[in-house]
Amino acid sequence: MNHFNVKTTSVLLLSTCFGLAGCGQAKDPRLEDNAKSNPDKTVVAQLELSNPSQFSRLQQAVYVSYYDLGLAQDAIPQLEVVAQGKTIPSQNIDNDFDGKNDGLLFLSDFTEGQNQSYKILQSDKAPSLNGVKLTQAEISLKEGGSWVAHSKLPDTAFQEYVGGQFKNVNSISPPKHYTDHSNWIRYEGPGIESDKVGYRIYLDWRNGFDIFGKLVDKPVLQNVGLDGYESYHHKEAWGMDILKVGSSLGAGGFGLWHNNALSLVDKTDGLTATINENGDLRSSFTIDYKGWESTVGKQDFSAHFSMQGGSRLVKVNLDLSKALDAMAIGVVKHPDTTFIKGNIDITGKAYSYIASWGKQSLDGENLGMAVFFRQEYLQDITEDDKNYLAVVNPLGRPTAEKPHAQELEYYFAAVWQPESGIDSAEDFEVYLKQEAEKLTIKPRLRLTTTASTKLQEQTLAANVALDWSVRLADAELHRKTLSYAHDGWDVNRQRKPKFEYDIVGLYPQSYDELAKATGNKSYSDVLYKVTSTFIQDDGGIQAYSFDSYNIDSVAPGMALLRLYQQTGEDKYRKAADILREQLASQPKTSEGAFWHKKKYTGQLWLDGVYMGMPFLAEYSAMFEEGHSFDEVINEFRLTRKYLRDADTGLYYHAWDENKQQVWANKDTGLSGIFWGRGVGWLSMALVDTLDFIPEQNTEQRKVLLDMITELAVSLVKFQDQQTHTWWQVMDKPEAIGNYRESSASAMFTYFFAKAVNKGYLDESYRAVALEAYQGLINEFTLVHADGSVSMTNQCYVAGLGFGRDGSYQYYMSEPVWTNDIKGNFAFILSGIQIAELLKPL
Repeated sequence: MNHFNVKTTSVLLLSTCFGLAGCGQAKDPRLEDNAKSNPDKTVVAQLELSNPSQFSRLQQAVYVSYYDLGLAQDAIPQLEVVAQGKTIPSQNIDNDFDGKNDGLLFLSDFTEGQNQSYKILQSDKAPSLNGVKLTQAEISLKEGGSWVAHSKLPDTAFQEYVGGQFKNVNSISPPKHYTDHSNWIRYEGPGIESDKVGYRIYLDWRNGFDIFGKLVDKPVLQNVGLDGYESYHHKEAWGMDILKVGSSLGAGGFGLWHNNALSLVDKTDGLTATINENGDLRSSFTIDYKGWESTVGKQDFSAHFSMQGGSRLVKVNLDLSKALDAMAIGVVKHPDTTFIKGNIDITGKAYSYIASWGKQSLDGENLGMAVFFRQEYLQDITEDDKNYLAVVNPLGRPTAEKPHAQELEYYFAAVWQPESGIDSAEDFEVYLKQEAEKLTIKPRLRLTTTASTKLQEQTLAANVALDWSVRLADAELHRKTLSYAHDGWDVNRQRKPKFEYDIVGLYPQSYDELAKATGNKSYSDVLYKVTSTFIQDDGGIQAYSFDSYNIDSVAPGMALLRLYQQTGEDKYRKAADILREQLASQPKTSEGAFWHKKKYTGQLWLDGVYMGMPFLAEYSAMFEEGHSFDEVINEFRLTRKYLRDADTGLYYHAWDENKQQVWANKDTGLSGIFWGRGVGWLSMALVDTLDFIPEQNTEQRKVLLDMITELAVSLVKFQDQQTHTWWQVMDKPEAIGNYRESSASAMFTYFFAKAVNKGYLDESYRAVALEAYQGLINEFTLVHADGSVSMTNQCYVAGLGFGRDGSYQYYMSEPVWTNDIKGNFAFILSGIQIAELLKPL
């Protein structure tokens, strides 16, 4: 296996754009205004944030990486955040636990759907703030006493500590003779708290998670347990320990799941707890487990715990050195408690939860506990005699040193009635649903940086457009492009690469186009270093399933045809033949439209038109004397017949001929949303398929040309007039949570530029293409300190069925990504077409 050190951009909340977009030739007025109002400080960035929820978000955390701010990691200046003319508290944090700060965190309150603006400034000295400390992480041990035989375990090697005084330390590694109730570690482990609640992790064989219920909003852990273990089990002015953990997981712990049974992390060669951050807004610590011995072997792993002000949630990041089939996370199961399960019929990246509610606090009050997890991790929900459990599958994250490494990310939370005011299971469920939504749908963020505007302000010309494509392509070569080879790693999907449409087909194809445009033949190497690695000597295709009849799997056929044309090697022709055979036997609707997949019975999707038709047209032109052109044109005809909306001229995402799917209108069979990238796939399919239909086939070409003309009119109508980009849900620009989406915007830019270049649209659309491209650059590019480029605000994925109900809220719930293939390939191609459009006559 090859391993790649992937540098990912990290604007944690990056999702959308608000406000004015500057043009290519003018300086961004926001940055100029900021500089005038702060003459002694340098503007680093402007942020515009929007709450995507129909409820308030208080103390919402916002994190922006130095990488995305255009700052060099080895030269981070003093930064401050300004809102409404006032400097607000912020904190430099280590978000990825590598021991170095990597970005800036601040908190902000939002009402329903509210937009707010912020500035990040560089100054010579730290801002003068009277900040309130909202979080704390700490650990304390005794010094000045001595170890003696354990009074509760006299016939063992375990010892307890007598005498001495507690001292806060940064790190601790308990000796072998340490165990529970050894009176050496204050409250028996590291602690972490926010202004809402505190937690402790037992640093012994129990590995249980306990809760400190708080009655004050100030840090209290530094004073807890100074007089021993007993006092904090009784209510005091600050609060108390409120949970009986025993030998359960407690309030969100983890363990091994094997042979349908839970095993605690109770046998290790050693533990080390280290405080990473003890900040006002965020605190964190790590427990390193050395030589964890379980029924499936022995391994080292780390657990990172972090907490932010204003939140009851603790984020847990587990880094495993070896692969595990399953783990379990959960909460203790006390008698007479109500078990609560969140909705799990959701998309993979969305969060759900399991929880318990009842009078389970040690003071007899109502207490709710929960663990939150992404649906893609979930294997099962179950329970044993002591715990409510979610069985989860860690995902791969290999490195050169640890080729079988995995990671698991989840959150746990506790809600105590005296602190929260939540006094019923129904109100607790409202809280859980809102927290799950906050984890799933991040605030929409527009980020404008000084580092980026320097390039964005260039006067648009052919060489400038081509340079943007080159910059992104080069940056991605450094980050991850070549990792998609058969023996590599699919970074975003966190698995071994499969014969996917994007990583194996579209991306290498865009690099090959860039080679043609620049004359730099090395870009064509991506075809050989990625696509070719899936093709065996006999033409067999690795990591591909014929019987799934997934039309997405046909898209790499376009790259295979390029390889065959460039090399003449028969294996590429044979591999393309297999994909042609798939289409020959692909299930179809009653009128002949290709099903999207075998399991998507009777369904025609916009995505599938692009995945299959350009390949089928080119294959037929090369090897069938065009005999399949009628089948290609029929696909477009049926797409227009069933998916086009006559009122708007836009196309719905999908159509179910049987009118049975949960997302399908029972009268029409249509899904209910005009999804930007879905229409983008169709627009690209139209102009790309025409490359292979000969000029003399006027009747066939007319179908596509007419569709191009009418689609162009509709796209202009629904283009955002401020920025010249397009929205994720195309006809709802004012809806809460909607955002300007970059992959669709890049596809439409490509569509207009290529259609004008080819003469499919008249010259009046030239300005549309150029404005769209400038909007793409202004709104969706970030330039980093090293000059490399990222593309932001990409809808990571959208589909229908299997947890995807096709509602507006569903399209808001899919992640907003940076540098995903589906946006990047279209960005590269759009730059090539704009460069062609701007070539001197």
